[in-house]
Formats: sequence, structure tokens, C-alpha cells
Amino acid sequence: MNCNLIIAMWSGPRNLSTALMRSFGNRRDVSVVLDEPFYASYLLATNKNHPLRNDVINTQLNSTVDVKQLCQKKSNGITFQKHMTHHVLDKDLSWINSLTNCFLIRNPIFVVKSFFKSWDKGSFEDIGFSQQYSIFKYVQENINNKPIVIDASKLRNNPKKVLQEVCNILNISWDENMLKWEKGIKEYDGIWAKHWYPSVMNTDSFNKEENKTPKLSSNEELIVDKAMPIYEELLKFSV
Repeated sequence: MNCNLIIAMWSGPRNLSTALMRSFGNRRDVSVVLDEPFYASYLLATNKNHPLRNDVINTQLNSTVDVKQLCQKKSNGITFQKHMTHHVLDKDLSWINSLTNCFLIRNPIFVVKSFFKSWDKGSFEDIGFSQQYSIFKYVQENINNKPIVIDASKLRNNPKKVLQEVCNILNISWDENMLKWEKGIKEYDGIWAKHWYPSVMNTDSFNKEENKTPKLSSNEELIVDKAMPIYEELLKFSV
């Protein structure tokens, strides 16, 4: 068992990433949880006017050098990091070589609809699909040719089966606490939780995927069309 494991979960927004963070954060052997540590540096570099922009910048490390060092720091237990792929703007990814890199994916139809409901000024670049694929290929070619890929729909519909398989691959013990957690905000949540996390704060477990497909605007359809081939390619590797 690897008790000093550093798990970097690479996701895009609206991918069930916060629920998965809750799941890992509820394990008995997880001592550190990092919620989107590159968010402030990303906002500063891009000048994006996201909700709660100033609060994010004022409560997080602003230097990518400092964030990378933070992400590489081992703790007395397992460290779980939730990353948004589009927040990492540096093309040099060698700093992730010491991390256990995993990927969380979701059908872009659901991603796009959920994202634009929370923030209507986004674009294809804001949902992280192309960036996620680039990081996946880097990991595959330089670190691990079979990185863990978790599909959000599979996770929602059969969380125990998926998470047990993930734990097995990670060589960590299974913990039933991953299936249920307390509702509300967590101490490790980013300051942006009050805007982006209201639904997950009212849940205490993984909810099954809804069967109905949401209706999309013409602009949303264009973004989904660009993202779908990437999703379908990564889906081939999912547990």
C-alpha cells in the first residue's frame, strides 16, 4: 500500500469532480485535499472575469512555481488534488512526473449544459477537453501508458464498482466512506464553492445519471461537436 501517494485528478468543469473530491476526501487515509490549486494563477494569466475572481486570487497562491511545489509535496497520508486541465497553461508538464495522474471525463452534452447554466460567457477552451487530452497523452507517453480514466456516468451509476477498481489499480485499500459523506461545505473547498458547488453541497453521495438528454442551443451544439471526439477517445480507456 502506498500511504504517501499523491493523486492528481485531471478534470474539466462540471465533470462530477467535486463529488469525487468529496469521495476521496472522506477516506480515512487522505490527509491533504487540494481544490483547483492553479485557479488563481490561471485567472491572473488570462484575465478571465470569472465569478468571485478577486476572492480566488486573494485566497490562493498566485505563482505557478509555488503551486507546482505545493502539488509535489508529500504528506503523512494520501494527498488528493482536483485539477482543472485548462488551468495549467505551462506546456512543460515534467513537474507531474512524480504524481499519480488520473483522469475524470464526462459526456460533453452534460458538461456543456451544466457549465453554461453556471456561467454563460464560456467557450470550448473553458471546458478543458483539448487540454485534458494533451495531458493524457503526455502521461501516456512519459509516465504511465495506462493511466486511470474514470467516466462520470459509470461512476454515478455504479460508484462502488468503479471506485473499488480505481483503488485496486492505485494499490490502496477500499474504504466504504468513499460512497457517502456529510452534506455542506468542506474546509478544503475553494472560496468559489458558494457559486459553483451549490448542488453538490446538498448531496451526500453519487446520484444516478438522468436518462434524459438536455436540449442544447446552437452554440452549445457546436462546442459539443468539438469535444465529443476527445471524450469518445478517452472513454476507450475508462475503468
